[in-house]
Amino acid sequence: MDSLPNGQHTSPKELVDGSRIGVIGGGPAGSFFSYFLLQLAERVGLTLHVDIYEPRNFEGIGPKSCNMCGGIVSESLVQNLAAEGVRLPPEVVQRSLDSYRLHTDVGDAHIATPEAERRIAAVHRGCGPRDIKEITVRSFDAYLLSQAVAQGAEHVKARVIEVGKADGQIRLKTDKQQERTYDLVAVATGINAPAVKFQDDVIPGYLPPSQTKTYISEACYVSRDMVKRYLGSSMHVFLLDVPRLEFAAIIPKGEYATVCLLGEDIDRDLVRTFMDTPEVKSCFPPGWQPSANYCHCSPRINIRPANQPFADRIVFIGDCGATRLFKDGIGAAYRTAKTAATTAVFHGIAEDDFRRFYLPVCDAITRDNNLGKLIFFVTGIIQKSRFLRRGVCRMVNQEQSNRGGRPRMSTVLWNTFTGSAPYKEILLSTFHPAFLLTFAWNIVAANLETRKNNR
Repeated sequence: MDSLPNGQHTSPKELVDGSRIGVIGGGPAGSFFSYFLLQLAERVGLTLHVDIYEPRNFEGIGPKSCNMCGGIVSESLVQNLAAEGVRLPPEVVQRSLDSYRLHTDVGDAHIATPEAERRIAAVHRGCGPRDIKEITVRSFDAYLLSQAVAQGAEHVKARVIEVGKADGQIRLKTDKQQERTYDLVAVATGINAPAVKFQDDVIPGYLPPSQTKTYISEACYVSRDMVKRYLGSSMHVFLLDVPRLEFAAIIPKGEYATVCLLGEDIDRDLVRTFMDTPEVKSCFPPGWQPSANYCHCSPRINIRPANQPFADRIVFIGDCGATRLFKDGIGAAYRTAKTAATTAVFHGIAEDDFRRFYLPVCDAITRDNNLGKLIFFVTGIIQKSRFLRRGVCRMVNQEQSNRGGRPRMSTVLWNTFTGSAPYKEILLSTFHPAFLLTFAWNIVAANLETRKNNR
């Protein structure tokens, strides 16, 4: 290796003027990677050619244009994107959410944003459900892709079906029988896209992520006024004793609301059980029923990161590499994409470069997810205990009515729901003696009040 004046070393495989990069997938991870790669290359005087392979038209409506996601962009990501020069326009943000409403069978609690300026963006990944009558919104994914194209990337409207090697480079073959070779390939297909065939010598150490099935639907409210009346500007979260259900939410968007269920292989019976609960029915107009043609899907999500998502000249980013457990998948796509782009521009594109500079970020996500599993285990215990649920609701309501105090439970729930804070930070905050003592007091007080009222 050649030495540099500052003691660093050049990689035997690195990007140079005229290097060609192929990106498989034009969703958030692929668009973020392309945007940052070209932006960073410009700063160091590199001219790169980037092709983004994405066959879908995100500007359409219905399943063919959708990336099967709840469509929540955390306030921390909104702020990070703004700092990077990517400001989400009003037509992309379907509703700016400023609070959460927690629904349980023992009462509700309203959780206002911890800081007045923090907002959550609700977006459509396509241009809306298939029964939409007029396109009045802009796709979040289409907007990000347009930002990458504006930065200099080329959008190739074809699907990659095979990845191989040719003369030391990575060769891509598309469904249109096109073949091109690249110095670097970033795989950002997610885990719900049609399978891509990888030849054995391309990425021998890679093992795909472990997955589970979820459920997402777009429930039509007929009018924006109806959405505002029943849901307002809150994301509605449900803490219910429903077996196999880890997390459930209803997210208002324009004249629609997205129902999102996460858990252990969500099936039709579980969806029906959830939708029939009184707590869920209270969020819809009396007698409301979804249309016969309503948009719904059962996408898979990553619950354990891939093994070694990189090799010489190739790196997996976003869901097909490492992502956060149950929360903030778009934020994880941003984080892994930017790290991979930074590694490629400033360090190199060899397997060892990705191991040294990209893998630590994936490992950090994995370690944090392990703590997240503990949080969701405890949440599951609370879901099954009416005794504990009463304490949660009372503590949150007490905090919200006393805005001068420290909203410990409110902040824990806010960060858990939004995914804005690492699971480690959330878990550590629950170990604070003041949190534990206050929670214990509210459990006792709530259940004494219930006993007294029932006499």
